Amino acid sequence: MALDQYAHLDSWLHRWHPRYKLIGLLALIVAFAQVESLALLPAMVAVTLTLYSVSKLPWHFLAQRLRYPSLFLLGMVGLLPFYSGQTILGHWGWLSLRQEGLEALLLTTTRFWAIMTLSLILLGTMSFLTTARTLRSLGLPALLIDLLLLSYRYLFEIGQDWQQMHRAMALRGFGATSLARPPAKYRQIGQLAAVTATLLIRSYERAERIYQAMRLRGYGTPRAVNEVKALSGITTALGPDGYHKVGLVFMLLIASIFVLIEVIY
Repeated sequence: MALDQYAHLDSWLHRWHPRYKLIGLLALIVAFAQVESLALLPAMVAVTLTLYSVSKLPWHFLAQRLRYPSLFLLGMVGLLPFYSGQTILGHWGWLSLRQEGLEALLLTTTRFWAIMTLSLILLGTMSFLTTARTLRSLGLPALLIDLLLLSYRYLFEIGQDWQQMHRAMALRGFGATSLARPPAKYRQIGQLAAVTATLLIRSYERAERIYQAMRLRGYGTPRAVNEVKALSGITTALGPDGYHKVGLVFMLLIASIFVLIEVIY
């Protein structure tokens, strides 16, 4: 679940100044999102693979993080080649493969994969706290940063609660009956729905307790706000060196090339 478990590695992308890295990779993500030409897809894949190789992040990390989003995307657009478009490329019985749908599928999946990989590079080469501080130094409101940090922190708590509840259910016989039998299948779906609802209620009650505890400790008061601003000032005072700026210029140049080619052609 952790996105920054490899933030301790040593690579050029790990050493790149967080603020410049955030701006450069976000510019590249925006440029990739604008791509509509199939001719740019090989270049997009080449740039993404090069950056991921430079980051020294493990390839199994990429595969694990893209597994479920990719399945969701294929479920959404996997049927496009069979019903979208007018140009028929081939027939298999009652199925017709259409060129326009195939191109849309190729464009959507490649763009999605490249953007997700760049996002993993961005979040995986620095700690989540550094990401939050960088966003704050770039002007994101402190309230959103607090929500971001608390949401990320308590995702692990929710995951731990789910594991405990699932283990307790397994000790009481949940999952011992085959799901192929319809009565058992429907009963277990109902039990999973009840566990999910319990998990949501527990999360809501925990959020209420945490908010009350933070308020008792002065969260939201003018003094606390001033302390946060002072901390942001310390963070922004750390100026980047020359090669960090070169990296930003290089990344912005790549993003500009993609946008210019897309506009011209």
